[in-house]
Formats: sequence, C-alpha cells, structure tokens
Amino acid sequence: MSRPVDVSKYDLIYGGAQKNVGPAGVIFAIIRKDSLGRVTRRIPTMLDYRTHIDKLSMFNTPPVFNIFVMKETLKWIKSMGGVEAIQKINQKKADLLYGEIDRNSLFVGTAAKEDRSLMNVCFVPSEGHEDIFDPFFAFAKERGMVGIKGHRSVGGFRASLYNACTLEDVQALVDCMQEFEKLHK
Repeated sequence: MSRPVDVSKYDLIYGGAQKNVGPAGVIFAIIRKDSLGRVTRRIPTMLDYRTHIDKLSMFNTPPVFNIFVMKETLKWIKSMGGVEAIQKINQKKADLLYGEIDRNSLFVGTAAKEDRSLMNVCFVPSEGHEDIFDPFFAFAKERGMVGIKGHRSVGGFRASLYNACTLEDVQALVDCMQEFEKLHK
C-alpha cells in the first residue's frame, strides 16, 4: 500500500498487513478466482483459499481488532487520494531524507541510489565519523526520535517512513541531523 501494483499480473498476492496496512496479526490475500482449485495435490484445508471464501473468511476465529484497524487504514488511504497519492507523499518523504543523508557530512546511505527503499532508509556514519553512533542516538532520542537504530544484523541507522509517518516527522529527523552536524563538524 505504498505504491500502485497491477494486481491483474498475479494469480495470488499474499501480504502481511503490518506497518502500511494494519497491525501485525492480519494478512491479506488477493486471488484470481480462476486460479482457485488448480492445485492437483492435496493441500491442508487452511491453505486452500476456497475454504476461506466458502466460509466468508470465518473458517477460523479472525483477529477482529486487527481487521477493524486494517479497514480503518484502508479508509484513510482512500481519503488521502488512494495509493497513487500515498506514493507521491512517500516519494517526498524519502527524497527529503535521502537528500539530507547525501548532503550531510556525517552520514552516508548504505543502499545504491537505484535500490533505495521508500519505506526503510538505512544509513551509517560517514568514514572518519564512526564514533558518532552513540552520541547521535542520544541526541536524536532527546529530540523525540526513537526507533532509528539499524537492524541488529547490519547496524547503523534506519528510519522507517511507513504511510503513517508524516512529512513533518521526516523534516524533524532532517532538522535533528542538521543540528547534530553543526555540533560535530
């Protein structure tokens, strides 16, 4: 739900709703009806989507609250102008933060420019500034920036720009990075 996808190209799209669509614990599946029942081997009842369709998605106890939140999120996305509008907002957020990472002498992006994610912006201290990890985390935390520590397997910093993150939120991080740079040049 961060950018348009031509669903007609696929027989099945299965997605975890967490972050951009709803809370963890609910998934969504988009299935071409003509693909149902084409599996020739026996599959477990729970994995046969016909079971869920026949039971109106009530074959098992659904996570009702999570589904409600997902419904509200989808209504919000529609009110914002749909996925196309969300994509434009997401691009602005990513451009703002990547622009600062590229400009700021203390940080460098970890992904090649052509591979950069709109949702998770990863960066590390630039060469010669490796000692800023802990000071930057503390500085950012004092300014309300939490959760920017990079994934435990790769380290560095990671800013998640999911749909609920506003352009103002990203601007606050950029301002924090600029203020930190002025103090550590």
